[in-house]
Amino acid sequence: MKSLKPLQNEIAKIIQADPAHDYSHIMRVYKNAKKIAKHEKANQKLVLAAVLLHDLVQFSKSDPRSKTASTESAILAQKILKKHGFSEPEIKIIADAIRDHSYSRGKIPQTIEGKILQDADRLDALGAIGIARTFSVGGSEKRPIYNESDPFCHVRKPDDHSWTVDHFYRKLLLLEKKMNTKFAKSLAKKRTKLMTKFLSDLKDEI
Repeated sequence: MKSLKPLQNEIAKIIQADPAHDYSHIMRVYKNAKKIAKHEKANQKLVLAAVLLHDLVQFSKSDPRSKTASTESAILAQKILKKHGFSEPEIKIIADAIRDHSYSRGKIPQTIEGKILQDADRLDALGAIGIARTFSVGGSEKRPIYNESDPFCHVRKPDDHSWTVDHFYRKLLLLEKKMNTKFAKSLAKKRTKLMTKFLSDLKDEI
């Protein structure tokens, strides 16, 4: 496999995002994707290149443009990939994977490379790191931690624009069932259990 180090070095210099979507996030997704790609016998070069470029364009979650971030990342990725000598068919596979990986687009990627990128990215929203990222974003958006009258959304619809804990019920606890690959589902199940335990502990404390 052609070395992705030059591409990785370039991404490390240009990624400037909140702590939940920084270079460390990309490298965790990279680690997840490498494991999944091995199990799926997928083209690691294409999968990992897509991972490195999947968050090139970022907007805050409260920004109305946030839903376009993956599409804009895919467009920018094509220019970078050409510079690094990727072929047109390779660029199309990688760009499509980046465009369709986003949760807000509501798409299931058509290629195995896209499915793996989506799974690997969603895994980083789960487990201990997922909890840390959730509250990092909530803090940056200056949201209260929970709704005082109904912290765990028993009698109301989750509103994660208003309260951080609602994000678990609006999105995070649903991700396990949305995984594309069998291996990712097994990892997601373990991480979701950890989050469920955290919410149970939180309930005892508040």
